[in-house]
Amino acid sequence: MTLDELRRFAVARAFGPPTDLLSAVRRLGYLQADPIRAPARAQDLILRHRVAGYGVDDLEDQYPQLPIVEDVLHNYGFFPAEHLALLHPRNLSSRWRTFIDEHRPLRRKLLRFLAERQEAHPREVEKVLGAGARVNGWGGTSSATTLMLEALHREGRARVCRRERGLRIYALAPPRQAALSPVARADGLIGLIISLYAPLPERSLMRVISMMGTYKPDADYGARIDLLVRRGKYRRSVVDGVPYLWPADEAVDGMAADEVRLLAPFDPLVWDRARFEHLWGWAYRFEAYTPPARRKFGYYALPLLWRDQIIGWANTSVIDGQLSVQIGYASRKLLRGNTAGFNTSVECETERYRRFLLGSPRQAP
Repeated sequence: MTLDELRRFAVARAFGPPTDLLSAVRRLGYLQADPIRAPARAQDLILRHRVAGYGVDDLEDQYPQLPIVEDVLHNYGFFPAEHLALLHPRNLSSRWRTFIDEHRPLRRKLLRFLAERQEAHPREVEKVLGAGARVNGWGGTSSATTLMLEALHREGRARVCRRERGLRIYALAPPRQAALSPVARADGLIGLIISLYAPLPERSLMRVISMMGTYKPDADYGARIDLLVRRGKYRRSVVDGVPYLWPADEAVDGMAADEVRLLAPFDPLVWDRARFEHLWGWAYRFEAYTPPARRKFGYYALPLLWRDQIIGWANTSVIDGQLSVQIGYASRKLLRGNTAGFNTSVECETERYRRFLLGSPRQAP
């Protein structure tokens, strides 16, 4: 496979026909979440390309009725409920273990509180069991009860049952099923990551596995990958000097459509920055936490996909009910002379994006 073929393959498998919300999450296997709304959150930006008629906050609104859970893999996000067996049991980090050990009485009280109620709002818990503020993982402070709710969630003892204006509302988690064997769990996690990010550099796969530091290191992931490749589950191919992996039963042919897409900074197509730079020849950076004076792309720049090339980025905002889209380019050469088709596609994508954010325009009286 050539680099051009690999790039077309990556784009084609990232976007199938739009479907319903649950089917889209199941197809992804995992959906990264991010709290920044600029002007929409990452999970909504990812889903809008994959769910027919998707509107901002549809996931949050429909979540309580769907078999979808929030949890942690290599970062925080949403999973189909059937993947819970892959996520637990897990080892807590030393920070979380120390916090729990220092607050055992609060943990017992909070478990009783959850057992007595269908759901628990963090502010209600703080009002009843308030135990003061503690330093959180970001250098700020959170209430001890809120931190304990998060700790119980990471332990698998609590679950997020819904959100209220973005705030997690918790409930007691149902009893876990019997744990998977180490081999079955390792194979399942490998499959989840490859399916999400394929075609994936093998080095990136091992990096994601290393990021899952809270999972028990009870299997040799490198040996499992080699075995699964030998068994024909995954294909390994060196493309332009880089070993890639993808499901062996997948093959995508044909050319990409003349279409523009504005992608989330954490969309599976762009999440792995090493693959991004290899496939598209320039380095995209997420700069929300970069000091303004040092930003090259913008606070929340969305990678701009044209056909099978990511040629730049866009910064979007809504001011007085009007959508503004500002585009920057990494390389105009990739337009390949078809500027008229590109400009039309930008207009179509801008209108799709506007409807996603703001809904259909009001009819004139």
